[in-house]
Amino acid sequence: MAGTVAGNGAGRAALSGLRPLALKAATDQRRHRRVAVALLGRYMLSDRQEYPCQTVDMSPGGVRLTCAVGGEVGERIVVYLEHVGRIEGTIARLLPDGFAVAISATSRKRDKIASQLTWLANRAVLGLPEDRRHERLVPRQTLTTLRLEGGREIAARIVDISLSGAAVACEVDLPLDTSLIVGRTAARVVRQFKGGVAVEFRLPLSPDRFDENLVL
Repeated sequence: MAGTVAGNGAGRAALSGLRPLALKAATDQRRHRRVAVALLGRYMLSDRQEYPCQTVDMSPGGVRLTCAVGGEVGERIVVYLEHVGRIEGTIARLLPDGFAVAISATSRKRDKIASQLTWLANRAVLGLPEDRRHERLVPRQTLTTLRLEGGREIAARIVDISLSGAAVACEVDLPLDTSLIVGRTAARVVRQFKGGVAVEFRLPLSPDRFDENLVL
């Protein structure tokens, strides 16, 4: 009997020692679960030049990017992604259409990324319209100028802005897919509405400067 009790006690001690490890493994699995998500962004390599990119899938520990300009394995990289913001890391491996990045982040930052990825994965359930999926704001400076490819300038007023585009009021009808410069930001017309147009930026804005003081 004493041997049985001792054996049971030892077993319980062993199990109690395993539980934290099991919980930690489950937590780590959640933190590194990959989500297939297409986010527009920009990245900067060691040459300090910025290039456009789009995510293929992402976890709090890494992200796979499709892009035109590659780097070297082990090269440090800074990436700005819509909804996520700035992340840093190193190129882990090269792919035919881009590369994979190992993210360098604190536990708090990884938890924040995990929460954001969960929201992105569930946004269809939330019924969020695709063309209004980004946070929008009205800047303090709403007056701007539209510059067309031929050099023509058109006075305009910004209705609202998101990281990926803007609604602009103007008195000129601009055809769809018209290339233009809004202030100093390259864009193209993607939709028309009464009294203005919606434009999509050629490169998404940096989340770090996305507030009411933003000037395009």
